[in-house]
Amino acid sequence: MLSSRLPRDLAPNPIGRAIARLRSQGADLVDLTESNPTRVGIAAPEGLLLGTAAIEPRVYEPRPLGLPAARRAVAEHVSRAGRVVPPERVVLTAGTSEAYGHLFKLLCDPGDEVLSPRPSYPLFEHLTRLEGVRAVPYALECHARWELDLDSLQRGVSRRTRAVLLVSPNNPTGSYLTQTELDAVEALCAAHDLALIVDEVFAPYPLAPGAAGPSVLDGDRDVLVFCLGGLSKAVGLPQLKLGWIAAAGPRPAVDRALAGLELICDTYLSVATPVQLAAGRLLAEGAEITARIAERVRGNHAALQRLEERHPAARVLPTEGGWYAVVQIPATRSEEEVVLDLLESERVLVHPGYFYDFSREAFLVVSLLPEPRRFGRGGGAGRGRRGPRARASTGAPQNRPA
Repeated sequence: MLSSRLPRDLAPNPIGRAIARLRSQGADLVDLTESNPTRVGIAAPEGLLLGTAAIEPRVYEPRPLGLPAARRAVAEHVSRAGRVVPPERVVLTAGTSEAYGHLFKLLCDPGDEVLSPRPSYPLFEHLTRLEGVRAVPYALECHARWELDLDSLQRGVSRRTRAVLLVSPNNPTGSYLTQTELDAVEALCAAHDLALIVDEVFAPYPLAPGAAGPSVLDGDRDVLVFCLGGLSKAVGLPQLKLGWIAAAGPRPAVDRALAGLELICDTYLSVATPVQLAAGRLLAEGAEITARIAERVRGNHAALQRLEERHPAARVLPTEGGWYAVVQIPATRSEEEVVLDLLESERVLVHPGYFYDFSREAFLVVSLLPEPRRFGRGGGAGRGRRGPRARASTGAPQNRPA
């Protein structure tokens, strides 16, 4: 009776069921999956949100691509790194998830394909399926650093391919694209007439000086490019739903794309007026939040590396930016067993690697956002044990998000 775009089984998987049960019992879980900066003690500057809430638009003036002042504010924000983004090439959305949906509507017919990184966002599978589009994975491989497997990307191209998705830095691997990788992907897109969609939401958070990679908006592009961002990560305000698409590339292609996006946006008109009116102030004053988040994730990443020195069986994989870290552990048990064991015995929640579609086990993904004391408590979980306990497998995980 329901659409085939939805998963057949909507029931929670074993990890979700365990979390719900423990929380219903009042357990104090150390959540090392937390991705919401408003819940980890990083408060907005005094008066910033109150000032936003006080904005009272008397007249509704719908602009499908966004209010001009808000588009200018976003263009100025994106341009601070030295690149030039004209306001007329900025499209506002109610978050980056909606931006993906709009772009899939713009570029794809039902059954068409987009190439998406693996491992990466669990959300990609859902976002594509809900638009009737198929996500075809290409590999990221970890050697001295995480690198894009260009052969894998090339093999994924078919007559139904319409776009390549890149995330820089990627979630959860934290790998920025190099200029060489970006140039190679652009050449592939040009050869096959593909659009390039680049998610740069975590770009403001390099974990070390000089770690940040180039932006797709640096310089001129020979293919149609869409660069995604939003308030959620740019200034740590996910409760104010504002995302954006910055278009670049050959002018005729960009003009056609913007005309199509205007029709799509006009159909939904989903971006609230108050957040658009406040966009300039939020992006300017929110820089204080960005700095505090950057300090937090760097500090927690350093703490995680110190823990690794005391626990050589676990390896913190190379990461360059973003809010997450990947820990490789001995593959003596399934990731799901390890996660469930940590929940039951230590009251610590981490994500299994399969949530992000790692090609093999065993990996754990942790957020670098939690308050440092809780992060230290969670990061040291299980350190008194001699090793993983062997017990029967719980079976294949259900409803893998990616």
